Amino acid sequence: MGKQATLQSNKLPTIEDAKFALDKFNIQSEIKASAWQGQVESAIDPAGVTVPTCICLDLEDLKYFEAVERQYERWGVIFHNSLAIQPSNPAFPTYSGLTVLMGAPKSGFLEATFLRPVNSVSAFVTSSQRLVLSAYDRDRQLLAQTALPGSNLANSDSIISPNTLLSILSITGNNIYSITFCAFDGQFTLDRFRFCF
Repeated sequence: MGKQATLQSNKLPTIEDAKFALDKFNIQSEIKASAWQGQVESAIDPAGVTVPTCICLDLEDLKYFEAVERQYERWGVIFHNSLAIQPSNPAFPTYSGLTVLMGAPKSGFLEATFLRPVNSVSAFVTSSQRLVLSAYDRDRQLLAQTALPGSNLANSDSIISPNTLLSILSITGNNIYSITFCAFDGQFTLDRFRFCF
């Protein structure tokens, strides 16, 4: 009889956990963050907002095939290996709007670094392969991982629907400094990228 080894990390909600939903973040306020500078000033009343609880990125101001890196830096996040696209392949539908993020030019990988540590990150994902979301602390030590177990392309025989919410939550407070999405030898899209303090 062989022994079975299991990888254990902080117990995090996964997409299989029916009790976990977007509202479990205990969100008190959310700011929709735009890449366009002019819209940002008119969207926020500084007298009425102290520190937002969550920021949800509005991708619609990004140009088609625009490399996304520092467009949301003022909101506290910098992307690496990220491209804004308007999917022409119906297998990758958007969740809302027309624009999504895709890992490119290196396919199957996307990283986000936070200027201020956060306690949760989520996005609606569609992937051609198993997709792993990993969270790291200040020293690039792995805090937690969660995964989309397999492909969820539209019009496929997948039991997972496209644009599935993939989330990661730190149970020890605001100590997520960066996250990665990785689909080995695959393609994926992200919509409604959101992070909370």
